[in-house]
Amino acid sequence: MALKLDDKLVVGISSRALFDLEEEDKIYKSKGLKAFIEYERLHENDILKPGTAFPLIKALHKLNSSGKYLVEIIIMSKNSADTSLRIFNSIKHYGLDISRAALVSGGPIAPYLNAFKTDLFLSAD
Repeated sequence: MALKLDDKLVVGISSRALFDLEEEDKIYKSKGLKAFIEYERLHENDILKPGTAFPLIKALHKLNSSGKYLVEIIIMSKNSADTSLRIFNSIKHYGLDISRAALVSGGPIAPYLNAFKTDLFLSAD
């Protein structure tokens, strides 16, 4: 049975808002996609540092600890599944309750906002 999101606060968050990916963003912008992919593969087991929205996501997760499932957090990233292993390793490391993602491989994120019934989208841009 699929999870219903109608009665949840659905928060979409970019991977750069959740984690500090500024160095990786510089590699992508200065050296291109191929260099970025290679870097991410080489560092897939390196845990990312928290980003600017990390404390807010931790606080929102606390709303679910009351026994009621009130908030759903969804990663919405321009990364591909191939370059997101490090992100999910970091999510696991920090014990974040995030299991859904829209990984658009450089495509637009906007169509996924409605599909996931997103109430709030947090981005580093």
